[in-house]
Amino acid sequence: MSFRVIPCEQGSEDWHKARAGVITASNFKIARQRVNGLDERQQKYVDAIRKGVSELEARVIAGYKAAPTSETVKRALDGEKVGEISDTAKNYAFRVAFERISGEPMDEGYETWQMSRGHELEPEARAEHQILEGVLVERAGFVVTEDNVFGASADGLIGPKGGSEYKCFVSPASLRPVLLLNNIDEVLDQVQGCMWVTGRDWWHLGFYCPALRAIGYPLHLLRIRRDDNYIAAMEADLLEFKAEVDSQERALRALAAANNPQFAHAA
Repeated sequence: MSFRVIPCEQGSEDWHKARAGVITASNFKIARQRVNGLDERQQKYVDAIRKGVSELEARVIAGYKAAPTSETVKRALDGEKVGEISDTAKNYAFRVAFERISGEPMDEGYETWQMSRGHELEPEARAEHQILEGVLVERAGFVVTEDNVFGASADGLIGPKGGSEYKCFVSPASLRPVLLLNNIDEVLDQVQGCMWVTGRDWWHLGFYCPALRAIGYPLHLLRIRRDDNYIAAMEADLLEFKAEVDSQERALRALAAANNPQFAHAA
């Protein structure tokens, strides 16, 4: 996948405008939300069967005493698409479609205090990372695919094969899973998404906690390798989501055509 880098300060007006109408890595998790699909155990069972393991072994992997009899599981094993885009994802699709038309961020560039704090602390996190790993992190601004459909606010690019992302979480609900349980599910789509958009092989994921400087540990750094199987599944979901965005954009443009005959040819 080819991409281009738009130099801009994250959080700036140029950055917000560059992201308008683009499906961004920080929202890939939202874009992938589905309802009426497989639950976690069912997904493990189906994935195991698809990999060619025995039915008994698949049940052990998924934690089943007996084979699941759900019609949804049967359809998934038959290769049918299960699940549908959630309302949350549809609302995000509407926002992207709306911004495609306007060329401006729908929320006028509004930032939460958490986002603002993250942008303020990012230079400190980057400096800590460079000292810790002995790497040179090139600031990237906003990275977008050549067709301007998918993008990522990469916090840094490292050489020809790597990149970095810094998080400045403060809530116990966000920090405890990462620091004590090594659970990064909340940001995994974003990190693998950055590698998908940029074509990179690895990503350094840093959780910057200035308060932990008291014990000499302000940066919790994880080294994430590109997972092509994960990316393939994510890409399939994101392309389905893009189709939803396209559909909503057509519906919005049809409003103008239906109510303003002079715009009919443009819709």
